[in-house]
Amino acid sequence: MSPLSGSLVENKLSVRDYLVSGQTFDLYYDQQWDMYLTHPVPADLSVYYRSEKYQPHQHKKPTFFNRLYGLIRLFNLRHKYQLIHTFHPNAHSVLDFGTATGEFLTYLSRKGFNVAGVEPNLLARQSAEPALQNRIKASIEEIKGQYDVITLWHVLEHVPQPMELLRTLNQYLTPNGIIMVAVPNFKSYDAQFYGPYWAAWDVPRHLWHFSPNALKSLFRTAGYHFITDKALFFDSFYVSLLSEAYKTGHKNYLKAFYRGYLSNKKARKSGQYSSLIYIFKR
Repeated sequence: MSPLSGSLVENKLSVRDYLVSGQTFDLYYDQQWDMYLTHPVPADLSVYYRSEKYQPHQHKKPTFFNRLYGLIRLFNLRHKYQLIHTFHPNAHSVLDFGTATGEFLTYLSRKGFNVAGVEPNLLARQSAEPALQNRIKASIEEIKGQYDVITLWHVLEHVPQPMELLRTLNQYLTPNGIIMVAVPNFKSYDAQFYGPYWAAWDVPRHLWHFSPNALKSLFRTAGYHFITDKALFFDSFYVSLLSEAYKTGHKNYLKAFYRGYLSNKKARKSGQYSSLIYIFKR
């Protein structure tokens, strides 16, 4: 899956990196895949992750905003665990690709799962190490064996070669295994409302911007079968809160809550939630 697929069209969107660099990047729409691509991609992406504001790699100070983020994360941990129990009730092992500081795997480990993870970021791995003790590796090549469940939580949009990764992960999945992936959805109401200020564009860290059609097509091409998708309800509130700050310079909690609520309300009919969890099998 190349950023030069031959079907890029000129309804380009220019989006600023509000988190690290302040630079502006262009998103090009790919008609074939029904998705946007960040193009061109910076030669060294690692510098765009060097920020204390980048939540997935941080243990944060107890501010109100960080407490809110922590509550949303705890809700999502429980929600993800319940989905595993529902769609693979006999699962005993989980491989998490892009495990960040390890909260998800720590949660599952306490539930009795055999867990392993892949996290390229050294500081994030070091943060996860006390709880997970050498179960987080720097690359997929270091992982041994097969797993009942493979998860990618807001990770696939960061991966330079997603098709190649999905085909590789297939080898690590047990015959009855499932793969669960969460990504933002640019067709959601909050994305349409905030436009270039929508926080989930997160350029240039997000290389790919999937619609539900694009995500399902990608997995189908990589050899997977779609089971279902589920909403991540709280993502619309968190993304709207960041988007308000990008647009106005203030978090505007009430306005953000209203937009998040409205996004979920509209999505009950359209299915276009701010973020979705997709579940596939081999």
